Amino acid sequence: LLTCLLFSSRFNWSELTPLGLWGRTLGLQTENSQFLLEGMPFRIFGGSMHYFRVPREYWEDRMLKMRACGLNTLTTYVPWNLHEKERGKFDFSKNLDLRAFLSLAAKNGLWVILRPGPYICSEWDLGGLPSWLLQDPEMQLRTTYRGFTEAVDAYFDRLMRVVVPLQASTSLYKKGGPIIAVQVENEYGSYAKDPNYMTYVKMALLNRGIVELLMTSDNKNGLSFGLVEGALATVNFQKLEPGLLKYLDTVQKDQPKMVMEYWTGWFDNWGGPHYVFDADEMVNTVASILKTGASINLYMFHGGTNFGFMNGALEADEYKSDVTSYDYDAVLTEAGDYTSKFFKLRQLFSMVIGQPLPLPPMIESKASYGAILLHQYISLWDVLPALLQPIKSEFPVNMENLHLNDSIGQPYGYVLYETVIFGGGHLHTRDHVRDRAQVFVNTMYVGELDYNSVELSIPEGQGFRQLRLLVENRGRVNYGLALNEQRKGLIGDVFLNKTPLRNFKIYSLEMKPAFMKSLQHVSGWSTVPDYFVGPAFFRGRLWIEQQPQDTFLKLQAIIPCSALIQGWEKGVVFVNGQNLGRYWKIGPQETLYLPGPWLRRGGNEIVIFEERTAGRIIQSVDIPYLGRTQYVD
Repeated sequence: LLTCLLFSSRFNWSELTPLGLWGRTLGLQTENSQFLLEGMPFRIFGGSMHYFRVPREYWEDRMLKMRACGLNTLTTYVPWNLHEKERGKFDFSKNLDLRAFLSLAAKNGLWVILRPGPYICSEWDLGGLPSWLLQDPEMQLRTTYRGFTEAVDAYFDRLMRVVVPLQASTSLYKKGGPIIAVQVENEYGSYAKDPNYMTYVKMALLNRGIVELLMTSDNKNGLSFGLVEGALATVNFQKLEPGLLKYLDTVQKDQPKMVMEYWTGWFDNWGGPHYVFDADEMVNTVASILKTGASINLYMFHGGTNFGFMNGALEADEYKSDVTSYDYDAVLTEAGDYTSKFFKLRQLFSMVIGQPLPLPPMIESKASYGAILLHQYISLWDVLPALLQPIKSEFPVNMENLHLNDSIGQPYGYVLYETVIFGGGHLHTRDHVRDRAQVFVNTMYVGELDYNSVELSIPEGQGFRQLRLLVENRGRVNYGLALNEQRKGLIGDVFLNKTPLRNFKIYSLEMKPAFMKSLQHVSGWSTVPDYFVGPAFFRGRLWIEQQPQDTFLKLQAIIPCSALIQGWEKGVVFVNGQNLGRYWKIGPQETLYLPGPWLRRGGNEIVIFEERTAGRIIQSVDIPYLGRTQYVD
């Protein structure tokens, strides 16, 4: 059936590759409802992969798998909050080497649709916008508010120095680059707060040398609100509703149809299920799209990982933060392995192309290194005087406005607020905790505060005592209308017996590499007891004799002969200084992906920051477990 449906839509693009077309001058154009590449009919068979979610050592492997699946185009977002962590200081090195990533795509026969934002959504903290923008109390993100556009202009000035020479039709790159299209912002029709904003972003691109085809990207409901003159509108969806692609004709006449995001799976939130999308339903929908003659981009082809503290969050009826894994139930797994979706799509695209596809690369084997003993710990309370200097403030200060990091504030991690109280009583946050606080009197755990729990009873006691609130930024919302309200930590007063607390010592626990390195040398590490309640840092060593391989860390340990599961409850894992991301016993995710290139032969240091109940053992396993599954409706 698929053969009959697709035979008339065959498109062999095997000669239309970045290195196969020399002396390019035209790039990608639109004419009479079709794409032309250097004047030749062209269809985009794309897949999304984000360089910042995949170890650099694996970029080429994932690209080769794209080609083997029958794809000719790679799409990627560009995360502003990684490239400009501190205002005016730009980083395009190592895993953020965008020029190397795009050049590698060209080498491997892939065109590129670049999605530079400045907002990218992508289940990424604040949709890729840097948190230091929120220092301005009047900030209006994604608008023509001067404070925002000045920051975007400075960022684009630097970013376009990388991007412009790699365009397909530019003369600055002697063979022409791989970029055939550039997206203007991202899903602005679902935000649409400023009618002048999309024109501003378009001109910001054009004025800095972008000459390739411009595109917009929106779901059906936002499509008509996200348009900008001179850019091709594309649509995002998972279910192909009747007439959905024809709806594009109502907003733009005689233009090629493009599905910028065909959602191959879905993302997960802490406390929810692991979402999966049926492979047969997915491939049948892709076939139906291709039958219409439309172009398509698979979002995601390979999802990767929200390493560190970079996951985003949703805020609809309630706040829900995203898990560390961005597996997405995509065409490739989080670790880059094949799924049934890959082989079904490969068969489909092979029929459309009508030519043999490259052989799929071999899968890298995974390692199970067994049990790893965390033999030492140090309490957070012992770390404070040794490594951290507090900021003193009469009032609570949110993370972004702390005087840190050359005055750009603290973007991620934890903040400890400490003040002195006399007696106990009723503690009330007035919903000023963002996002979750553990409350201690001296070092005694009292309870937790978050969006749903805004009050707590503080036990009575004699004399003056320290009241401590360890507040975690669980991830900023990345989609919706609440972007301007994403300041973290304590965003206002907290009250004890209706009196606002004052005179704080504020400790930044961003857990940057320098802090984690200095932690190794602090005195006070002790042998881990049979039972310990955090917050504390734990460390152990993974010894590897052979060439390191990918593995997965499982933060639960079955105690032999007892069938009991001990620890771990909630925290963050670091391996050789790399932040693998968060774990949380509420699931669904139960394993953290540890890439082989981040390991070395010999000893590998593992440090875990555990907020509450710790174990003594973690497991290295060769199979991931992302939790109980639920099919996407």
